[in-house]
Amino acid sequence: MIYYALAFIILLLDQASKWLVVQNMNVGESIPILPRFFYITSLRNTGAAWSILEGQFAFFFIVTVIVLVIVIYYMQKAGRKQPLLGTSLAFIIGGTLGNFIDRLFRGEVVDFIHVFLFRYSYPVFNLADSSLFIGVGLMIIYLIKDGRKES
Repeated sequence: MIYYALAFIILLLDQASKWLVVQNMNVGESIPILPRFFYITSLRNTGAAWSILEGQFAFFFIVTVIVLVIVIYYMQKAGRKQPLLGTSLAFIIGGTLGNFIDRLFRGEVVDFIHVFLFRYSYPVFNLADSSLFIGVGLMIIYLIKDGRKES
């Protein structure tokens, strides 16, 4: 199925990018790509976004398994028939698995995308995080469009 293939491609890109960072950079090292805007900065995170709930491996394991079961259920039930929903769920699956694999095999998540917006240093993130953000954004668009159809 095309949506599972998309999730797998996202997972591969995420894991390959993290592998490159781990193999070629020291933790804390930063490489300017576009100075004052975009850097590759090697960091590790044992928590969730913005390092909340650090060190809560069991919690993340349980929540991730539950989320994946729910998302795959909806993919099977409705995602295959709705292209926007299927794409949204594929991004969510790919991103969820990307960070889950990090936690499972490394005990921490590899973050490396560092963006500065004006003078604000946005928290460092990775491709899995980006995939989750895109998936949730597409899900919101789907729900708004679906809600308009029903009314």
